[in-house]
Amino acid sequence: MRYPLEFLNLFDYETAAVGRMKAPVFEYYAGGSADNLTLRDNRAAFERLRLRPRVLVDVADVDPAIEILGHRESMPVLIAPTAMARLAHPDGELAIGRAAARAGVTQVLSSLSTYSIEEVAGAGANNWFQLYVYKDRAISEHLIHRAEEAGYRALMVTVDLPVPGLRENLTRSGFDPSGLTMSNFTEVARGRQEGGFFAYIEDNLDASLTWDDIEWLRSITDLPVLVKGVLRADDAVRAVEAGVAGIVVSNHGGRQLDTAIATIDALADVAAAVDGRCEVLLDGGVRRGTDIVKALARGARAVLVGRPLLWGLAVAGESGAYDVLEMLRAEVENALALCGAPSPGELPPHLVT
Repeated sequence: MRYPLEFLNLFDYETAAVGRMKAPVFEYYAGGSADNLTLRDNRAAFERLRLRPRVLVDVADVDPAIEILGHRESMPVLIAPTAMARLAHPDGELAIGRAAARAGVTQVLSSLSTYSIEEVAGAGANNWFQLYVYKDRAISEHLIHRAEEAGYRALMVTVDLPVPGLRENLTRSGFDPSGLTMSNFTEVARGRQEGGFFAYIEDNLDASLTWDDIEWLRSITDLPVLVKGVLRADDAVRAVEAGVAGIVVSNHGGRQLDTAIATIDALADVAAAVDGRCEVLLDGGVRRGTDIVKALARGARAVLVGRPLLWGLAVAGESGAYDVLEMLRAEVENALALCGAPSPGELPPHLVT
C-alpha cells in the first residue's frame, strides 16, 4: 500500500491536518478572502460537472504522463506555489521537493518560501519559480537570476495580487508569521524589526503592473514566462500577445477577490481564446482524479495542487506529501480508464457536461 490505510483520499489528509496544526496556521492555509464564496465555489464547481464516459476502449495500459514546456511529467499534476511551508513541517519546501522528485512532477517554488531557491534546488525535483513583481524591480530581477543559476526551468509570475485580498480570517485567528525567516529575502529582511519584513513586502507589491511589465520580464530572462491569475478570455489573448509560454487559470485559491468565478468555470473560455498558442494550466479546488480529467477535457494541459500537499506535509512530512501525489496518480489512472482514455491526449470529445 502506497499510503496509510486510514487515509483513502485527500480529504482524509485534510481532516488529519486539522489536528496537527495550530489553529491560526491551518486558517492561513485553508482560508480564503471575505466570505469564502470563491474558495467554496472552486470545489463546488467541480462537483457540479458530470462526465459522459466512452466504453469498449482498450484501457489495459493507462499512462497519465504528459509533456509541458519540453519536460515530461509523470502525470498532469504540478505542485502549486504555497508560501511558508515550514509552518506545516520543519522540512517545509525541502520535503515537498523530495516528494516531487520521487513522484516525477514539477514543484513550483513560492518566492515566499522558508527555504531558499538554492536549497530547494538541491532536493532534486524539476523546479519552476513563482514571482511577485515588486516596486523595487531590483528585488524581482535578483530573484530571477538566482533561479536561473540554480537550474529552475520556468518563471511563473503571479498577476492577480496588485493589492492583498480581504483576509479577515487571519485577523480573527491571530495569525502571526513574524517569527519565520523568508530565506529568499534575507538581505531585504536584514536590520528590520521582527514582523517588519512582511509589511515591507505587502507595501512593495506593485499595483501599477501592466502587460508591458510581462514583456520587460521576458527581456531579462531566457526562462519561459507563465502568468498565474487569468480568468478572462481577453486577458488570455493579451497574455499570448505578450509572448508568455503559459497561462494559469487561477483565482489565487479564493484568497483574493471574493465572488470571482471558479477556475473550472473560467477554463473553457480561456482555453478557446488561447487556441493552442501557449500552455494552459489550472489551479483551485482540485481534490480528485475526476477533477483533473474534467480540467483536461476543458482545455488544460495539467493542474496545480497546493493545499493538499501541505496537509500531507503536516501529517507525515515528505512521506505524506508523496502519498498525496500518489493518491492523485491512482485516481487519475482510474478516471482515465473509466472514461475510455488510455492517456490524457485520448480523452473523448464532449466528455464534460
